[in-house]
Amino acid sequence: MLAIIGGTGLTQLTNLEITHRQVIRTPYGEPSGALTFGIINQHEVIFLARHGYGHTIPPHEVNYRANLWALHDQGARRVVSVASVGGIRADLTPGVIAVPHQIIDYTHGRAFTYFDGRDRLVKHIDFTHPYDLAMRKQILEAAHLAHESCVDGGVYAATQGPRLETIAEINRFERDGADMVGMTGMPEASLSRELGLSYAAIAVVVNHAAGRGSSRDGVQLETISSVTQPAMVRVRKILESLVECDGE
Repeated sequence: MLAIIGGTGLTQLTNLEITHRQVIRTPYGEPSGALTFGIINQHEVIFLARHGYGHTIPPHEVNYRANLWALHDQGARRVVSVASVGGIRADLTPGVIAVPHQIIDYTHGRAFTYFDGRDRLVKHIDFTHPYDLAMRKQILEAAHLAHESCVDGGVYAATQGPRLETIAEINRFERDGADMVGMTGMPEASLSRELGLSYAAIAVVVNHAAGRGSSRDGVQLETISSVTQPAMVRVRKILESLVECDGE
């Protein structure tokens, strides 16, 4: 089954025919909210709003372990994350949709593994390719079928939040090789890998990163919603096609 994690701007799926909602208890505490089960194009999917359905949970307070555990427990085997990002690379301008292929983790203090108890053996995961290659391919194919433009690839810089970044920090990320910046990419990706979930992301550029383009003198937060809303309409079209590509 395909699970969709919605970020800022995607707290609900208007194209989802809801069948039921279910509160899930996990060994890691409460997920961000009840799981929403429904049908898209005759395929069953699970939806979860990462920041809660009222968008009240900041990035550093998201219970990533509970979220992924709950989805896995309810039968999800593939997960697509939808996340808003700031564009660092020149072509990643507001409104662009991208499918990142790499991550640099700048977060700290988050519960980032399921294997941290002294009663468990140490377990290492291969994280060479942080996003599932097959899932990335399916998302790109879905975008093509939906006639929506989508950038193939990009390095996602995962920051702590909830504040936005300084110009100096963005300059550093760019020197490190990052193309976009967001606050929720980690540990979501690595936890998915630990659970054996096929995970990939759809990144929606909603603003230039600090010091770039229209954010040269400051990020204009009041204009983000005008970019996010039409972009999420396009994302929903991609998700509709992705369900078909998923084949479940």
